[in-house]
Amino acid sequence: MSEQTSRLDQLHFLRRFLLQELARVDTWIKQEEERKAAETRRTPPPVPDWAVEMSLTGTPVTVHVGGCRMGGTAGRTKPLTRDQALRALGEGVEACQFCRLAAALGWLE
Repeated sequence: MSEQTSRLDQLHFLRRFLLQELARVDTWIKQEEERKAAETRRTPPPVPDWAVEMSLTGTPVTVHVGGCRMGGTAGRTKPLTRDQALRALGEGVEACQFCRLAAALGWLE
């Protein structure tokens, strides 16, 4: 810059430049947030290894391998650990006949 430019003019120029750069960074941030949101929408929720189908009254009805299509509606299935699935079978909850749960667990009836 020439010597004719005052310090105040230089500071105003710097401010305009920095505002432009900040706007560019804000655009990049917005694009990245949109990309992450789209990626999140595409990613299905994780499928549990085991699940129990609940009755309308909330009692366990059937134990399934995670992802079994016969497992009922999503609101009526709850994820289980392997130990919980075995315990439910031991307590008399039925094993799904379609997903071969008993074989997957190594459970002998």
